[in-house]
Amino acid sequence: MTENTETLRRSAVITGSSRGIGRAVAEKLAAAGYDVCVNCSSERGLADAQALADELASAHGVRAIAKAANVADAAEAQALIDAAHEAFGRIDVLVNNAGITRDGLAVRMKEEDFDAVINVNLKGTFNCCKAAAQRMMKQRYGRIVNMASVVGVSGNAGQANYAASKAGVIGLTKSLARELAARNITVNAVAPGFIATDMTDELSDKQRNAIAERIAARRFGEPEEVAALVRFLASSGSGYITGQVICIDGGMAL
Repeated sequence: MTENTETLRRSAVITGSSRGIGRAVAEKLAAAGYDVCVNCSSERGLADAQALADELASAHGVRAIAKAANVADAAEAQALIDAAHEAFGRIDVLVNNAGITRDGLAVRMKEEDFDAVINVNLKGTFNCCKAAAQRMMKQRYGRIVNMASVVGVSGNAGQANYAASKAGVIGLTKSLARELAARNITVNAVAPGFIATDMTDELSDKQRNAIAERIAARRFGEPEEVAALVRFLASSGSGYITGQVICIDGGMAL
């Protein structure tokens, strides 16, 4: 039997959500009535995360908490999920958005730069999925949305570590979807292309124009557009969609 979560007070954990796409997702889910756990990677970012949590609680009348956790560490990922469950009583949605880059040509890439990206982007996603799935299985309901990337589908020069981590997220997503579907838990991946965030703001106008020429829509996406897709996949209405990788890239990967 499918659980009608629309009658429940729903909750969501969004990793890496103090800025960028993660922040937009937290704002979108809070506006839809979800209690939200805002996550940052360390205590240094906790003030910003708490400020966002306070803002969301005030604007939307939801419960919101901030929690610092390095998701690459299994114990910290578990503590993040446990803190959200203690605050809200249940975990309905997990959005694995935390990620880092350490770009460079493969032949010159330092081992620590490869390992760091894999540990946060792939192992961190696994750690949070494992911790949240244990709660969701007991509820017999859950929505997991993993943030992949179009480069995890197509590859990209200078991003062997990042592309490998995101390709791994796609494989993880499909495997977990098969494992968890019988418990009414869906697992999907969103694969953004170039989205207007702090990272793309560092590009020169020449670089931005060259990239836009490769995109069918001729523009970068907005974090709110990614958040709208995540919002749908997080809803009870998406219950027959699982194991999918949805590119949101303006047609870049066509």
